[in-house]
Amino acid sequence: MKVGIWFTLVGLLLVVTATVGSAVRRLPLTTTLLYLATGAALGPLGLGLIQLDALRDAVWLERLTEVAVLVSLFAAGLKLRTALSDDRWHAPVRLATLVMALTIGLATVAGVYLLQLPLGAAVLLGAILAPTDPVLASDVQVGHAADSDRLRFALTGEAALNDGTAFPFVMLGLGLLGAHDLGAFGWRWLAVDVLWAGAAGLATGWGLGWAISRLVLWLRREKREALGLDDLLALGLIALAYGAALLVKGYGFLAVFAAGFALRREERRATEELTGADAPPDVHAAALTAEADEIATAPDTAPAYMAEAALGFTEQLERVAEVAVVVIVGGLLSTRTLSMEAWWFAPLLFLVIRPLAVRLGAPMRGAPALQRRLTMWFGIRGIGSIYYLAYAAEHGLPESLAERLVSIVLATVTASVVVHGISVTPLMRRYEERVAQPAPNRG
Repeated sequence: MKVGIWFTLVGLLLVVTATVGSAVRRLPLTTTLLYLATGAALGPLGLGLIQLDALRDAVWLERLTEVAVLVSLFAAGLKLRTALSDDRWHAPVRLATLVMALTIGLATVAGVYLLQLPLGAAVLLGAILAPTDPVLASDVQVGHAADSDRLRFALTGEAALNDGTAFPFVMLGLGLLGAHDLGAFGWRWLAVDVLWAGAAGLATGWGLGWAISRLVLWLRREKREALGLDDLLALGLIALAYGAALLVKGYGFLAVFAAGFALRREERRATEELTGADAPPDVHAAALTAEADEIATAPDTAPAYMAEAALGFTEQLERVAEVAVVVIVGGLLSTRTLSMEAWWFAPLLFLVIRPLAVRLGAPMRGAPALQRRLTMWFGIRGIGSIYYLAYAAEHGLPESLAERLVSIVLATVTASVVVHGISVTPLMRRYEERVAQPAPNRG
């Protein structure tokens, strides 16, 4: 396609999204669904202007989705302001570990006995589709740092954590296919891919997020330096955490989330220490009466300004990345990539495997029934799954199996964008109305 046509189409899509986005949010669909439809219309299913192949173009597809996930994970870490001692962390941790492992196990069984896949390919398929998506799930995530809703917190935390905790199972699947060294009896996989890589990623990201946030706050409050470049601070911390984690053989996704969370935790600590308040000061309201540099350097607002500026910038990047990746996913759809076996696997994952895994791994006893049901339903699959698919294709996945996995993964992601996109607005509206109702008087 000519460069001029590309720029025209992308510009038109962004302008339309900016002008009608608020109206779309009132309808039973999401802007993500519009991006997907645009990609499909431009791809082989429509005008044929996009000519992409998930295997041939796996290298740059992996890089593009990698960046999108990194930005989203950092933003998720900045949104989660709750202390680690809070019991609200129980649900996301169980969802990102036990529920994810159960999902992979059940998907593996389906892959072996229903899809007739080799064990390694079935494990790999489960690992690719088990993580919920931090990019496409914005409508069910916490809206801001002070959002204390348990459902939104659980889904945000799950999506932020399981993009990293799924990586050992991706390596296990590749190992069973002979494309990765698992060691005798799996010792190397357990020691390196599970224990070391996870711990190293979290520790690296946490340490860098803590150190850099304290340094920036000290420079701003004591020296009135390091001002006005919060976008570079966010990008630098994302790249630094990810690169450093990879250098020590840790999981970079966990490192980037931990870096964002550590920065937000430092804001929370500093705010409580200086003001005694649990909620961060409203720096947006303060900006109406004071200059940005004054808010960024004042002792009581500097921590919140740093965190909110980084969050605002990464959320903007997240939206741009979502447009690019989802349009490309739509452009990947074709009659060859959407086989019949792919279309029955998606309902199996959404309606059987996810609900059963949540019921067994995170039963959430005592939570309202609607909250439990929505947690079972909103296992949104998206850009993270596309990343893992491209990663596997670039790291030894046999081409004969890769074709089948491409078909199943693309169909599942497409189905998730459609069914979750159509259902999210009415279901979350109903949930918010239920939450807003006063508790019944049992006296």
